[in-house]
Amino acid sequence: MPENSNVSVAVLLPCYNEEVTIGKVVRDFKTALPHADIYVYDNNSTDRTAEIAMAEGAIVRKEPRQGKGNVIRAMFEDIDADVYVMADGDDTYPADAAPAMVDKVLEGYDMVIGDRLSSTYFQENKRPFHNFGNRLVRGSINGLFHADVTDIMTGYRAFSFTFVKTYPVLSRGFEVETEMTIHSLNNNLRLFEMPIQYRDRPAGSVSKLDTVGDGIKVMSTIFRMIREYKPLPFFGGLGAILGIIGIVLCGSVTVDFWHTGVVARFPTLIGAVMLVIAGLLLFITGIILDVMAKNDRKAFIIDANQFAMMRRQK
Repeated sequence: MPENSNVSVAVLLPCYNEEVTIGKVVRDFKTALPHADIYVYDNNSTDRTAEIAMAEGAIVRKEPRQGKGNVIRAMFEDIDADVYVMADGDDTYPADAAPAMVDKVLEGYDMVIGDRLSSTYFQENKRPFHNFGNRLVRGSINGLFHADVTDIMTGYRAFSFTFVKTYPVLSRGFEVETEMTIHSLNNNLRLFEMPIQYRDRPAGSVSKLDTVGDGIKVMSTIFRMIREYKPLPFFGGLGAILGIIGIVLCGSVTVDFWHTGVVARFPTLIGAVMLVIAGLLLFITGIILDVMAKNDRKAFIIDANQFAMMRRQK
């Protein structure tokens, strides 16, 4: 990272009951980024997280709305900087990777992803359902958006000012990282993945992730964002399923009529026609919403460009 006093860097550490690790995390980032401001947002911790972070020189603020997404929303609203580095307070991410991530943002990338999965994640993380979930989410999103992002759900990222101030944080919990990645892919933002050396939590540090509950939230977020960002495949796919079922039923009734000259299953015929009509309406809905989604992307790009231009003029 260049020694440039004109470049302001903010390190963002959302925390909930991380007294075991937060002191070391703050010290590590102060060493890696000596000119950065380090912010610890305490999300209703019941231990000494805030006290320890403050003693280590971090700027500590409280966020009463529970959930990582709520904390990140508050951070993005409150803090102004040229470059932002976001990590967790559990000492699983190496602070010494931060300068290189900052450099990439200064080169022009909107978001730099600290890629755990290309290095030590599967060796360090002993939770098989987490590993399975990562693969499932990665495959689903990459397939839908024709992308090749390795680590969709990492909590170690760096952002530009424009990204932070134009990204609408909708999620409340741990699914926010997935939302960030989908938002970036949908709007064709500049992404860079940087492999990092992930390490598991140290002894005494407890994960706040609920494997089943948070997994359901992540999948529901993907479902919602596919519906909003890719409405034609979503509604068109549903319409095609209903239409095919309706056509098959109509075909069976038609075959019976061909052989007997009588429509013996008139209710089936009515239901089949209704399914075909419903499928057609869903397909038309998908087309309309797809046009609206493309217009939203155009508006976002225009707004982001204007925002970046205003930032450069300051």
